[in-house]
Amino acid sequence: RTLGALAATGQPKYQKGFEPLPPGFRFVPFNDLEAVSAALSAQTCGIMMEPIQGESGIYPATQEFMVGIRRLCDENNLLLILDEVQTELARTGKMLAHEHYGIRPDIFTLSKSVAGGFPLGVMLATEKVAEGFQPGDHASTFGGNHLACAAGVAACDIVVEENLVNNAARVGDYFMRKLLSLQSEFSIVREVRGQGLLVGLEITEPLARDLQTECFKNGLVLNAIGEYVLRFAPPLTIGEAEVDEAVAKLTNSFRSVLERTGQ
Repeated sequence: RTLGALAATGQPKYQKGFEPLPPGFRFVPFNDLEAVSAALSAQTCGIMMEPIQGESGIYPATQEFMVGIRRLCDENNLLLILDEVQTELARTGKMLAHEHYGIRPDIFTLSKSVAGGFPLGVMLATEKVAEGFQPGDHASTFGGNHLACAAGVAACDIVVEENLVNNAARVGDYFMRKLLSLQSEFSIVREVRGQGLLVGLEITEPLARDLQTECFKNGLVLNAIGEYVLRFAPPLTIGEAEVDEAVAKLTNSFRSVLERTGQ
């Protein structure tokens, strides 16, 4: 919500009304390593990205792309900055999403889950990179306050003690398989993608918002990304029984919407 962050996002809808924005950002297609390489210049200082694009529809980076980005940064003395706010702690079946790729960023950000929903945002960096910040260089009125940090410590403890990383991996795999089974009943289900308990279901017709509304009526909370993608980010404590209940409600919602729209 700052001008710097608005300038860094690739979504014009968030930038509208806040121009002129700080210059210097270039945008390239996701999973296109050649496009990234071509966009680099002598003035480039870093590459910023999500390991799994959340707002655009749950698109995971490919292994080749992520490893290639790390290599480009190493070869050109650039910082690799990862936005892990939506991938969260443990959600993808690893403590951090970049662990799936076997690479290490120079900086990554966390929020949302890091304090169990209590307002807290964190930027983590390698020791070398962290030397660029000194106490007082950057501050926030409520940044790092005692209550938020205590909530953060408690949330991290629960993630470890309750083995939520393995739960996300195991139940996430089960959830993906259950969602994929819907393709046999509903021809409008185009693709199911994601990692762990961060899953997107893409459809062929612009009915995502209608399905979201119907799911709400049936007691299932999810959100529509545009008109073609449903995004699922259930609690990390979810079990297979809750997945079965969720998919049953989703199935009923599909049937109701398709009957109503004559699909």
